Amino acid sequence: MKIAAFDIGGTSLKMGVIDEQGTILCSDSADISHNSRDKILDEILQWLEKNPGCAGIAVSTPGYVDAKAGYIAMGGTIRDFDQYHLSQWLTEKTALPATVENDAHCALLAEQWLGKAKKRNDFLMLTIGTGLGGAAFCNGALIRGNRNRAGEFGCLLTSRPTSSNIERHTMSQSCTMTALRENYSQLTGRPTDDVSGKDVFDAYDRNEEAAQQVVNKFYQDLAACLYNLFSVFDPEMIFIGGGMTGREPFLSELAEQLAKYDLDIPIDTATYGNDSGMLGATWHFLQRRQHNLA
Repeated sequence: MKIAAFDIGGTSLKMGVIDEQGTILCSDSADISHNSRDKILDEILQWLEKNPGCAGIAVSTPGYVDAKAGYIAMGGTIRDFDQYHLSQWLTEKTALPATVENDAHCALLAEQWLGKAKKRNDFLMLTIGTGLGGAAFCNGALIRGNRNRAGEFGCLLTSRPTSSNIERHTMSQSCTMTALRENYSQLTGRPTDDVSGKDVFDAYDRNEEAAQQVVNKFYQDLAACLYNLFSVFDPEMIFIGGGMTGREPFLSELAEQLAKYDLDIPIDTATYGNDSGMLGATWHFLQRRQHNLA
């Protein structure tokens, strides 16, 4: 059985065809940097036309997602998807069963299905990209919460709020690729659109003062977040996903900040990188299908 899998990100849509064993048979991506719902839906339909014969559709997307209903209450970085019944729309358009799941949940599910968490009952997942997402797997189950909002680690405070703008003091405003670029831009005077995450880390490796300041604060805030999460959940492992984890010294640089807490916090990077969203979405589809057939 082949599943058409889609991972809706902050700037790109990843598309693939995946079988029941988690093998990615083919894949591609499309630019969605303008966050247009119509553009995203059009790209999904085009991919399905190019890859006929799929038994269903599996979607990973940011925001607050009711995974049972396939309903997006709040679209995260894609606000065009606020209060949108995506699975229903996809089924109406294609006559295929469709499932929708939160992107950080999908990253966690991919790790549980195929990765380093196969035999673990208690672990966490952080995803760092345009935003910061999270998911918790406790006592053998994914934690969703009363309103499907559990795991929003990006909402954790990094400092005491000094104004009514609470969001400015959260992880999402200090520990994301977006925050790195914006903070570096403010210090250097370069337009944010002209600064990539790679630019910031390249400057950091050259010991540029502005980059050192920005990246060090990033690691400090991330370490504080991990310490808090470890204290609350007592996990066997905390996994971190996202493009920046592909940086070779990422774990060692983070470990330098974690050492201040004198606590043995097991940290590792996600196994499947940018494919985690599609793989986790596929696993969620297979689980929902099995549940519906039971």
